[in-house]
Amino acid sequence: MSDKRKKDLFLFFAVVVAVNLAAGFSDGLLSNYFKEVYHTNGFQRGLIEFPRELPGVIVFFLVSSISFLGDITIAFLAQGIAAVGLMVLGLMTPSFAVMLVFLFTNSLGVHLYMPLRDSIGMSLSEPDKLGKRMGQFGGVSFAVLTVAGLIVFFLFRFGVFSFQSKTKWPFVIAAVFYFVAMLLLVKLKRDVGQMRTKREKLKLIFRKEYKYYYLLAVVFGVQKQVMLVFGPWVLIETLGQRVDTIVLLGIIASTLGMFFMPQLGKWIDRFGVKKLLFADAFSFIFVYLCYGLLTQGFNSGALAKVGLPVLVTAALFVVDRLSSQMGIIRTIYLKSIALSDSDVTPTLSLAMMMDHVVSIIVGVTGGIAWVTFGSHYIFYTVAALSLVNLAVAILVKDPRKIEVRLS
Repeated sequence: MSDKRKKDLFLFFAVVVAVNLAAGFSDGLLSNYFKEVYHTNGFQRGLIEFPRELPGVIVFFLVSSISFLGDITIAFLAQGIAAVGLMVLGLMTPSFAVMLVFLFTNSLGVHLYMPLRDSIGMSLSEPDKLGKRMGQFGGVSFAVLTVAGLIVFFLFRFGVFSFQSKTKWPFVIAAVFYFVAMLLLVKLKRDVGQMRTKREKLKLIFRKEYKYYYLLAVVFGVQKQVMLVFGPWVLIETLGQRVDTIVLLGIIASTLGMFFMPQLGKWIDRFGVKKLLFADAFSFIFVYLCYGLLTQGFNSGALAKVGLPVLVTAALFVVDRLSSQMGIIRTIYLKSIALSDSDVTPTLSLAMMMDHVVSIIVGVTGGIAWVTFGSHYIFYTVAALSLVNLAVAILVKDPRKIEVRLS
């Protein structure tokens, strides 16, 4: 490997570190920020997901339209947009409506960078070590998020950070890390040039042969939103857990995930996709049925909001995060049934767009259901909807075995 390539890879590893430090100081704290600063209820918490998820739809069109700028330039702009949104939230306490505007700004920057992360990483990697480098980028991301989570946990636990202070220092620090990533990307662009990735005109494929995959994608959009929004909200609003607890549970889930993902890959190799689709279905049904029973108990007063019921709810939070990582099973299922390799990326793009659209709808309707009928009905509904996963697992043919390596 040439010295220049080593330098370029080192710079991009530094970008990965800076971006994930920014994420570690912001993403996992937002639900507590909404509750502690704006005293949001379940309806408002669901409503917030509209500006947070909308960029996920916009980006599919945006990246295609500005691709002439080059990947590194777009990534530079993405970090700046994300930084501005967080810096305003960190230095000010705007009205709820204005806060949503800058939350959207931050989310737009974060989503804009997502499709570029792998693209830049693959372009900089040696052709014969592509898998190794991508694994290293992922490993560094996990490690940095874990370290950032530990720092945030202790700083909140010992009162250094607080959402009651005038300046929300975690967001300010996160914005600074985004600015650092911008500077590193400027240096990287000077070294490697414009780096334009050829992007075809936006193409979304809908084929009847992929109907079960689309169905799984839509259902996962519901499950994902409940996992990210309403699962944590049980701990925050119903059980009154503070930010340090939520961060600690996130650290536990991330740490377990580092061991769970490689094992999941081995299980796919050993048992095949069809059997793992059953495991995926049962995991969601189990988690949301338990969530429903627990929240019904908390709402009715049958369960105490201290002790063992709280510990079980915390454990469900962790298991739910691990269950979400089983999305790789659906991706491999798609690859195994694809009529052509060229269908995979457009089909994934369509599925992700469907995912985000459904997430917006579920966020709003779930918030209404939370305050109107009770939080437990959200979880019972999603548990019932997860039967679709089970039906698909029964209906699909056992696809050809694909060698999968997750490391």
